[in-house]
This record gives sequence, structure tokens and C-alpha cells, in this order.
Amino acid sequence: MSTSNFAASERDAIAHEFTADQFTPVLDHLPPGQRWSTWDDIGISAGPEPWPEWLITADAAIDTDLGILKTGKEADVWLLERATEAESVIMAAKRYRSSDHRMFRRDSGYTEGRRTRRSRDRRAIAKGTRWGRQVEAGEWAAAEFGYLCHLWSAGLPVPYPVQLDGTEILMELITSANGGGAPRLAQTRPPRELLESYFRQLREAMCTMASLGLAPGDLSAFNVLTTEARVVIIDVPQAVDIVGNPQGLDFLARDCHNIATWFTARGLAVDAQALLGEVVGYAW
Repeated sequence: MSTSNFAASERDAIAHEFTADQFTPVLDHLPPGQRWSTWDDIGISAGPEPWPEWLITADAAIDTDLGILKTGKEADVWLLERATEAESVIMAAKRYRSSDHRMFRRDSGYTEGRRTRRSRDRRAIAKGTRWGRQVEAGEWAAAEFGYLCHLWSAGLPVPYPVQLDGTEILMELITSANGGGAPRLAQTRPPRELLESYFRQLREAMCTMASLGLAPGDLSAFNVLTTEARVVIIDVPQAVDIVGNPQGLDFLARDCHNIATWFTARGLAVDAQALLGEVVGYAW
């Protein structure tokens, strides 16, 4: 069940926490921080079907920024409300930064096996020009959106990807039962039974990804959210082709090591090599 389709009381709790504005009636000129819904704009990539029931696709909807939820080196995540007079939903808007303010420090190993279509763009990226950085931002956003679509369609526990607009990804906001933002796994201290359940879910997700030929590439307790009984994997632009990327197995081994180390430190003994062997078995 989608965590974005929360009840009115839960929605009000988030709105209060992040000082959300009330829905603004239809205007010719919207105030700063608001825009018409971009769902039907030319060039927008929509998420996979079937669309979730909570998704608003009406032309009359207005998007309102509610504030920054998380800042990062390459992108910021904003809270965004999409609303009509009849309904509203709060989503996460991940925005890769402009060429003047971005600090890309991705390991180039992640992109081995990926190709930039136009030679002009490839040269610009290699030279680190302003245009190259802009292209690179778009490619990371497109990569993450593509992986989210692929993984969500395969039943993996990832946020539903609503749409891609240039360097902005709108996606499902993962919340706790009380309507607040879901904590990262690293912030939790789950009891033994729940700890075991979290590990089983992550192991199953990693095996399923491997069956698709993919490794998360940067999986850790900091890139996993928890919502009471389940886990949700976030930040997936670093996913790599296990076979097509020369370092694919190395990235997968690191993912297994990170997960095993965290759970072992919490009292659930997990053998990283055994986990790697199990996951690799699904890749071939």
C-alpha cells in the first residue's frame, strides 16, 4: 500500500511540520514557490503504469514547494504538494543541482558501461565544461528515474517514480504511520524480530535486483528508509550492471559488506561472503 496515500490527519501533520501553505485557487499568475502541474508538459517522462490511486494527473492541479527535506552534494530533496480543490498529495522532488552549484564526486566506476549518445556531450563531460556538467546532471537524473521505474515495476521496495522533468524527479514520499518522514535504517534500533525482518527484506531485494542483472552500487543503512514493518531502498542512480560493468561484482561485494556489517553490529550475525554468494547466484 502506498505510503503517499495517507489520511487527511497525517497530511496535516506533515504540512504543519514543514509550514505548508493551503491550496491556492486557480490564478493566471501563481506566486513564488507555486507552479501549474507539469504532469502533461511536453518532454515529461511519466512513471510506469498502473498509476497509483494517490497520483494526481489533473491539468488544474497546482504544485507548491513546502521546503527542503534533505540536502546532498549533487541534489536536494524538496517536499512538494500537488493539489486540486478536491484532493492533494505530498511528494518528494529530487532536484539535481545547476551547473554553477553542483559538486559531482561520483566514482566514474559507476558509469562504466553507460554511454552518452552524442559525441559532443561526451567531450563536454570529459572536459568538465559548464554544458558538460549540465548534461551530466540530466544523465544522473535520467539514470535514477529509469532504475526506479524498472525496479518498481519488478516489485522492488523503492519509491514510486512519478515523473522526470530534466534534472527533477518527482517520486512517492515515504512516510511513517504518523505521517512524518520515514527514518533511515541507520537511525533505527529495531527489536530482534523486526531486525530479522528488515534483513530478510533487503536480502530478497538484493537477490531480485541481481536477477535483473543489477547491483545497488551504494547500498547501506543510510540509503534505506524504514516504515514500521518494511524497508524502502532510496538513492539508486549508482546502480550498476553486474556483468556489463567491469567493477560490477566489486560494487555488489561492497553492498553486501555494508549490509552485513550494519546488521552484525546490531546483534544479528550476517556473513558478508555468504550473502554475496547467495546474491550472485541470482545473477546467472
